[in-house]
Amino acid sequence: MKLQPEYYNFILYGTKRIEIRLNDEKRQQIKIGDSIKFLKEPELEESFKVKVIGLLRYNTFQDMFKDFDISLLADKSMTKDKLINILEQFYPKEKQDQYGVLGIRIELI
Repeated sequence: MKLQPEYYNFILYGTKRIEIRLNDEKRQQIKIGDSIKFLKEPELEESFKVKVIGLLRYNTFQDMFKDFDISLLADKSMTKDKLINILEQFYPKEKQDQYGVLGIRIELI
């Protein structure tokens, strides 16, 4: 999976422990115990691997954010509102309604 540099670093440095995605057909294939390789955009030359330790399914990002602190979803330097606005640029509400959203609990390998 590709990540923007800010979010790549949040995971690499241990602040972000839940990766947030649309629960589309590709993400529905993810299982606990899988490993995921994250690539740092835009060059895609840096990478690291994580292990999937949990899967959290919700209808919307708003629903998910009620259950988790921003420190697990990104970093304390960011607000939940800011993160939701960024996510909804990639995954509009219509897509959330269609697929739901997925929180992928991860740990670095």
